[in-house]
Amino acid sequence: MTLVAGSVLVTGGARGIGAAIVRTYHAQGRTVVITDVLDDEGEALAAELGAGAVYVHLDVREESQWREALTAATADGPLAMLVNNAGVVKFGGIAEQTPDDFRFVLDVNLVGAWLGMRAAAPALRQSGGVIVNVSSTAGMAGYSQLGAYVSSKWAMRGLTKTVALELAPSGVRVFSVHPGPIRTPMTAGFGDEMVATQPIPRFGEPQEVADMVAFLAEKATFSTGSEFVVDGGALTGVVLSVPEEVAAAH
Repeated sequence: MTLVAGSVLVTGGARGIGAAIVRTYHAQGRTVVITDVLDDEGEALAAELGAGAVYVHLDVREESQWREALTAATADGPLAMLVNNAGVVKFGGIAEQTPDDFRFVLDVNLVGAWLGMRAAAPALRQSGGVIVNVSSTAGMAGYSQLGAYVSSKWAMRGLTKTVALELAPSGVRVFSVHPGPIRTPMTAGFGDEMVATQPIPRFGEPQEVADMVAFLAEKATFSTGSEFVVDGGALTGVVLSVPEEVAAAH
């Protein structure tokens, strides 16, 4: 294992991808700090995991709450990794979505991650740790009805690269991970037709994203500032069904 010794702080850690990352690192014997605004679910997960799991309420938009979360994460030692996983989505086309909804999504998904990296940078510089920002395939392609979400996730890519450049002299590696359709509460209500045309025609599981995060933290020692996709091949390209007469004519 090449990730330095220390705790792991996960935002949006009460359920879905965040909870899978929490479980992965708790199973390694690390202290995990679960942060979320879903207090009942976060406290239940911490109670289930027991020793080494701590829940801290964190609205990622609030700088003072970030300080409290970092205090908890460094109470007994260094901070090894920050995982910016908290995210929200609001559907609506350019003509329908309100400015308040647009700003809310950016504040949580983008500004919240920026505040987290800003707060964690001093501790991570000391430890030589890792930051993983959970973006999305919506950070690599446009999606209709998701202007705010897409904007936040594209911006996360650029922010990741910038912070990677700034923290590299201290030995801190910074990555963005781009999940496609993953079976989480955010995709509840979407049927299998959403993934039917992917090369791997199914929804991904939260643990598959957690495994990518662990790979980056523990094995990707010659990478930083890069993006890594977990999407069943959805962004690979387009499969054409060519009629025989068209193929014959060419």
